[in-house]
Amino acid sequence: MTTVYPLVFKLGPLEITGYGIMMMAGFMLGGWLIDLELKRRGLRTEYAADITVAAVIGGVLGAKIWYVVLTQDLSSLFSRGGLVWYGGFIGGVTAVWINGLRRKVPTRWTAQLAAPALAAAYAIGRVGCFMVGDDYGRPTSGPLGVQFPQGLPPSTAGNMTTLFHLPVGPGTDPSTVLAVHPTQLYEVGLMFLAFMALWRLRRSSGGTGWLFGLYLVFAGTERFAVEFLRAKDDRFLGAFTVAQLASVVLVVVGTIVVLRLKGQAEISPGAYLSQSN
Repeated sequence: MTTVYPLVFKLGPLEITGYGIMMMAGFMLGGWLIDLELKRRGLRTEYAADITVAAVIGGVLGAKIWYVVLTQDLSSLFSRGGLVWYGGFIGGVTAVWINGLRRKVPTRWTAQLAAPALAAAYAIGRVGCFMVGDDYGRPTSGPLGVQFPQGLPPSTAGNMTTLFHLPVGPGTDPSTVLAVHPTQLYEVGLMFLAFMALWRLRRSSGGTGWLFGLYLVFAGTERFAVEFLRAKDDRFLGAFTVAQLASVVLVVVGTIVVLRLKGQAEISPGAYLSQSN
């Protein structure tokens, strides 16, 4: 069993957290991967920076707005915490799509370029969640259990029962810090495998944009499975969560995209992307 304390340090008046560091690292890694792919194809590499900036702005806003809608807590819109991945995904995709329209880049090209980067960035972001003790799993007595005494929230018996409505051992002191599944690291491993597959498949033939459909299938399947182990308070229809409903939508949409595009020819990247640096 391992105990993890949040990585937080001061830099002058600023408070730097492990989550913030890894979130920025994820965006930077994603932009770098897109840049590499643009170079390989002989396309305009400036588009990588365009996608990254749009993803940062749209992703953070979307994650915040989704959290506010779920919690009905408007004050959280201006707090450091309160970020939901599905909201960030929708906001980021929307901002990147709008930016692509501005540059007159075909949406299918933007999606194809971003697919592997999305998987890699998500894996890095989940490392940040682990570093601050956020989005952990249910209590476990297994060898992989991790305690988060200063997590968001702390993994105490009291929080398990009052916030997540999960059973704990009878007579357990509410202040007892419990070991929980490190679901953040489970997601890191699964999405790293998804990235490796997408990065390899980017060289295979197929209709432009099909790789994004495959990313949606990977992301939705991974999240649906891990949600069964998450400490959550938004379950409905028994063991299923709101995130699992969104996951099913991703898998269905992704499957349709793959089936429709995989056998098609590659489309033109358009005038903007064709102007290499």
